Amino acid sequence: MYIIKIKGKAKIPDYLQVRDDNFTLVCYTRTDRPERALEKCGMGEHIELIKQKMEEIPFGQMTKIDLK
Repeated sequence: MYIIKIKGKAKIPDYLQVRDDNFTLVCYTRTDRPERALEKCGMGEHIELIKQKMEEIPFGQMTKIDLK
């Protein structure tokens, strides 16, 4: 899986994209409250790992994460 953090502008908030190994969009959520969207996408058990990585990576950089 890959994640990328996207910087919002003006009234548009920051977003997080979660993509699979084929770069297909799996989940798209706001960075300030990703829990509910990640649950809906079936990634509930990985919320803490994704939130931790989201805090570490800079905006615009795609990062590979291992969800195993």
